[in-house]
Amino acid sequence: MQLTNKEEERYSRHILMSEIGIEGQEKLKKASVLVIGAGGLGCPVLQYLTAAGIGTIGVIDFDKVEESNLQRQILFYSSHVGFNKAQIAKEQLEKMNPFVTINAYVEKLDHENAIALFEKYDLIVDCTDNFDTRYLVNDAAILTNKAIVYGSIYQFEGQVSVFNHQNGPSYRCLFPNPSPTHTTLNCQQAGVLAVLPGIIGTYQANEVLKIILGLGDTLSGKLLLINIKKNSSSIMSFQRSKKQIDKVMLNGLKASQNQICSNSKKSINTITAQELYGRLIADEKIQFIDIREQHEQVNKHTLLSLCIPMGELLNRATEIDSQKLVVLFCQSGIRSKVAIQQLQDKLGYTNLYNLEGGINAWTKIEKEKVKIELL
Repeated sequence: MQLTNKEEERYSRHILMSEIGIEGQEKLKKASVLVIGAGGLGCPVLQYLTAAGIGTIGVIDFDKVEESNLQRQILFYSSHVGFNKAQIAKEQLEKMNPFVTINAYVEKLDHENAIALFEKYDLIVDCTDNFDTRYLVNDAAILTNKAIVYGSIYQFEGQVSVFNHQNGPSYRCLFPNPSPTHTTLNCQQAGVLAVLPGIIGTYQANEVLKIILGLGDTLSGKLLLINIKKNSSSIMSFQRSKKQIDKVMLNGLKASQNQICSNSKKSINTITAQELYGRLIADEKIQFIDIREQHEQVNKHTLLSLCIPMGELLNRATEIDSQKLVVLFCQSGIRSKVAIQQLQDKLGYTNLYNLEGGINAWTKIEKEKVKIELL
């Protein structure tokens, strides 16, 4: 797949390198890469792979751009809020490099589309933020014999690895069992420093280019751990587990599908801000528990509530009223959902409700309705 004159000019700094040259750049042009997730990690991965001249890039994401994404997802602008991430990513990337084909998949990766989608691409980049999808990506990659470039972020810490490359270890070889629901917080729940996704995403893009070009040592069988607060990094080695690989080959996507189904059985009661407003109008007695940290509670709201930070809930469970409907909330409704799961699993509560959308959703109702002062 030959380069045009324009492409040779664009990629001249690659071509000057003896390790890449014209031949290497043509390898990049011939390659196809699927990026799963166009969020914090996906944005820098997509930008650098596009700039580097990967011939075909697929991006799958069903989420819409939110205001809170703009702090770190630098592919998006304020005008993109409310629009699908994959579609906006396609539009932005095509402006960046017209010589690259961008395929946008406005859907959720699941057990019905994963295999067919993976078969269309040479390499998979996992930029997801939840464990269920990571196991699904792992299993589908094993079944289609595709390598995965993996990244993960949490506050100031990041991880990068390469799975299933040239018969190397898989994600299940490193993490055989999923973590309990209540211990797995992503950046939406725990926060993340704005630059961290860029750092980790760039490492992922680097591994992609190295794999395609056959350069240097990849992170196959190695987990790179980076802490940008401490300016520290380390590499942990791990081995291929034949047992884990054989399990996937034997059962297909059943294992990851069963994990998702198992998690979904742990039902959590939810209540929308609109429904909550109706119950308050009917004078229903409700206990509100704000699980945000104290530094987050800067905005006044009419939900006069008991404030118990998430980490203190189990130790202060006696303060939860077992005779009333109890509504837990946080800023966006994500941490409170995890908190309810924890209280139900460990202490057997059945009267807990999660405020869908968190205090953000309630604030919108307040603006539209007459404010209620709870006594």
